[in-house]
Amino acid sequence: MSEFWQHAFSYWWLIFPMAGIVGGWLKGAQRWDERRRRDKIELYRLKHADKVAATEAAEATTAEIDRVIAEHEDTTKRWLDYELDTIKVLEYPVMTDMREQVTVDFHRAKRDADGLRPDDVDELRDPHKLARYREAVREFQVRFDVAEAEAKRRRASDFSTEERAALERAKRLLAMAEDSAASQSERQTAYRQATRELEGLIVLPDAATEALQQRIAGSLESGRQS
Repeated sequence: MSEFWQHAFSYWWLIFPMAGIVGGWLKGAQRWDERRRRDKIELYRLKHADKVAATEAAEATTAEIDRVIAEHEDTTKRWLDYELDTIKVLEYPVMTDMREQVTVDFHRAKRDADGLRPDDVDELRDPHKLARYREAVREFQVRFDVAEAEAKRRRASDFSTEERAALERAKRLLAMAEDSAASQSERQTAYRQATRELEGLIVLPDAATEALQQRIAGSLESGRQS
């Protein structure tokens, strides 16, 4: 072994403190590199603050528009659950009785919300239009909740004993009219008897009547042709 290596090996104990120094230097270099990366990002944000702000605002606006539209559609679906279901109309008559102020209120609120929703949703990027639309949707939700709570509280309690009995008969008859397992003659007869039971009690919404007639149209048409 050469004199150089003998001399070098005599200082082998320096390896450990040197390793610590090198490790510390590497960690320091990593921290410096991370700091430099963050500084570059911050510098970019400062140089392009307007652009970054506009992008973030656009993303926030899109999310808000989507949220408000979803709330509008959800409340409309809840309304249609009553408007298109004849059985629910008979169970909760307040929901379709335009003599009731709570019903008038939520229909008015629905009309306002529908009117403020543009065909092109990009129009809602105007903060004033979005604010008006958001408030109208919120009013629609509140008014609908109030009407629904009142309808569930009262159900058919405003009707006399005889009238409630007629409503129950009408519900059974309408259920038979929609029963595809029943004969055509039974479905036709049930539908006509149900409408007679409801005369002077409840006026079914046009949408509910049309939906029901479409579902049993085959049976009714066959009955007219026989």
